[in-house]
Amino acid sequence: MTFGIALSGLASAQMDLDVTANNISNAETTGFKQSRTQFAELFSSSLQGVSSLQPGQGSRVSSVAQQFSQGNLENTNNSLDLAINGGGFFAVSAGGAMQYTRAGAFSTNNEGYVTNGAGQRLQVYPSLGNGRFNTSQLSDLQLNTGQNPPFATTSVDSILNLPANALQPSSTPFDAANSSSFNNASSLTVFDSLGAAHTATIYFVKSAAPNEWDTHLSIDGTAVGAVQKLNYNTAGVLTSPATGLINYGAYTPSTGAADLNINFNVAQTTQFGSGFSTSSITQDGYTTGQLSGVTVDSSGVVQANFTNGQSTALGQVAVVSFPNNQGLQKLDGTSWAETFASGQPLKGSAGTSGLGVIQSGALEASNVDITKQLVNMIVAQRNYQSNAQMISTEKSITQSIMDMAR
Repeated sequence: MTFGIALSGLASAQMDLDVTANNISNAETTGFKQSRTQFAELFSSSLQGVSSLQPGQGSRVSSVAQQFSQGNLENTNNSLDLAINGGGFFAVSAGGAMQYTRAGAFSTNNEGYVTNGAGQRLQVYPSLGNGRFNTSQLSDLQLNTGQNPPFATTSVDSILNLPANALQPSSTPFDAANSSSFNNASSLTVFDSLGAAHTATIYFVKSAAPNEWDTHLSIDGTAVGAVQKLNYNTAGVLTSPATGLINYGAYTPSTGAADLNINFNVAQTTQFGSGFSTSSITQDGYTTGQLSGVTVDSSGVVQANFTNGQSTALGQVAVVSFPNNQGLQKLDGTSWAETFASGQPLKGSAGTSGLGVIQSGALEASNVDITKQLVNMIVAQRNYQSNAQMISTEKSITQSIMDMAR
């Protein structure tokens, strides 16, 4: 019996050494979770005699339990390196089969899909627009590597002051080429439907009527529409147009783009005693944009950023939890698969329902503590040697008995 008991101890100690060796070998593996060997006593109830006198049948490894404690987060400054600070897993698709991982070292393949080193595609909730996402399904994250389409200017907002003490220009009628025929001018860049830039200039001409100004618009040196008037009260506040909007009519670009028809918001213009000044002038159009980078916020929203200042939400990274992490099946590549014991995956968004938040530009390091593993190795080695010594002792006793029988 002693041989069998000692052999079971050897097998248990060997498994403990194997687990420790695996932990140490993955000390630098991103997202790796260390394991712990758990032992149980072997006992046979079929033996005859008093139960309290039964020595037992040795030991066995009852389980190799994974330890899902948080690993340290290490900054990488790569926006597609993702880490979960808290609970949960990334969902990745391996040819349609779902796997789950804490290793967030992602990059793009030749088709623009965001994948890990094993080629598995990161899963996100697809964008529905207006900051909303379809959380009822998962899809592969693919970066939009094409151009961001242009948007034609439709409105211009101006905050400026016209001098209340201004005199009528010395030259009449108004001529954009003659600076003595207008008091002031303000220019900005606008864009047509093809993304081509045009220079729009508004000229301000003091009229004979008190607190009244005539305005003229030219785009690329071409006069657009008719004169538009601005009227102010004695406090320098705009009174006409009442809506604060003026429109000079359509302008047909030479680029072949659609007509530009721009509303100018002048509601915040004033007529005070100080000189002419422009505080702000903005427009809503933009030219064609190229992809300049990707950002991922703490809730997992992936934004594609373009050179024209625009950004597009491509999806929201799905974070998945399980009722029983210990029931997950370990796979290659620091991944896990769902099993009956783990329970079904519970999908959610980062930062909700107990799930961790996403940290972009960082990776979660292995949670292996090398010092503790080296201590475990010494303990497992001692256990192995002790069981081996027990076999050697039993062998000596058996040999003695055999010698006596001769």
